[in-house]
Amino acid sequence: MTARIESLATRLIRVPLQRPWGPGVTSISIVETVVRDTDGAQGFGFSWTPSIGAEAAQALLDNDIARFAVGRDTDPEALWPELWAHLHEAGSGGLTTIALAGLDLALWDLAGRRAGRSLTALLRDAPGDDEPPIDPEVYGSGVNLHYPLAELVAQAERWVAAGFGAVKMKVGSPELADDIARVRAVREVIGPDRRLMIDANQRWDLERAVRALDALAEFDLRWIEEPLRADDLPAHEALRARTAVPIALGENVHTRYRVEEFLRAGVVDVLQPNAVRVGGVTPFRQIAALARTHGVEVAPHLLLELSGQLAAAFPRTASRPLVEAVEDAGFEHLGILAEPSPVVVDGDRMHVTDHPGLGLRFTAEPATTSASIPRTDTL
Repeated sequence: MTARIESLATRLIRVPLQRPWGPGVTSISIVETVVRDTDGAQGFGFSWTPSIGAEAAQALLDNDIARFAVGRDTDPEALWPELWAHLHEAGSGGLTTIALAGLDLALWDLAGRRAGRSLTALLRDAPGDDEPPIDPEVYGSGVNLHYPLAELVAQAERWVAAGFGAVKMKVGSPELADDIARVRAVREVIGPDRRLMIDANQRWDLERAVRALDALAEFDLRWIEEPLRADDLPAHEALRARTAVPIALGENVHTRYRVEEFLRAGVVDVLQPNAVRVGGVTPFRQIAALARTHGVEVAPHLLLELSGQLAAAFPRTASRPLVEAVEDAGFEHLGILAEPSPVVVDGDRMHVTDHPGLGLRFTAEPATTSASIPRTDTL
């Protein structure tokens, strides 16, 4: 008999950031998830949010998601669309998909632990595919708009010393002249050959974005990330017609249906799905495949220890996929992994280690709340 989900437990972990992401973001929140099947096997996953919504995501997991999932098959790809449809009344994406990722990741981990294979190996499991996994390229990244110029320059110098061939910085200062000065300073530090990306975090409207990009294009930008409000497709279409700077987006586009609208409109050059925000590995795979059909590069957003494993499973192309390493913000750097990291960064390359499942177990302060809903016979 096929094993079924017996219980789902959660634990909320608050993790102080070594480098605050701004005055209001001094920690991140992780909702650790543990799924147990009827054979007694366990899978470990997580949900994640850098600022708000952790308690709400945990509540969805402890109540609506657990009640629906317990008693059902452990196959994440079979369960995901049914569970997403069940949660749809509470929203098609955002909080619902962030919470849903907690179960999806735990189920993929369970599958990997059962098979004794890493997530990357599971995703690359295709007949005749005997090539080793890709070693993605890692780029240096910083949440640094609040840094004084000298501190920003020092960070750029650390990126160069670390061997990164590409780096990303924040823009969106109240005065455009400040952004120009900061981008110029970073470009001077990294030199002309390294790729430079900038991220506005949705701070601009259309006219401000056009003015800023006209002024900043001289610095040979690899991309502008989230120049506009993430869900404003008409504004992105207008911006595409008025700038030649490549546009990157996706961390705040939460469903494959919304992603497809942006891809069909031709307004995205680099797609950046966040594996937690879209709902886990299952929809991430669908979104990445959709991007490939449109000839659009996929650069997973944040969460290096997870994103790197996903990127390592991508089909081989002429260029390596880019994965993001925010300075001192990885799970390993924050000291919250109970086991060795599932990925190793060596200069600007990342390697997947030999481990079962996701390879992500957390150690932290005791949970603020915990819930486990036992299996019932009503499902």
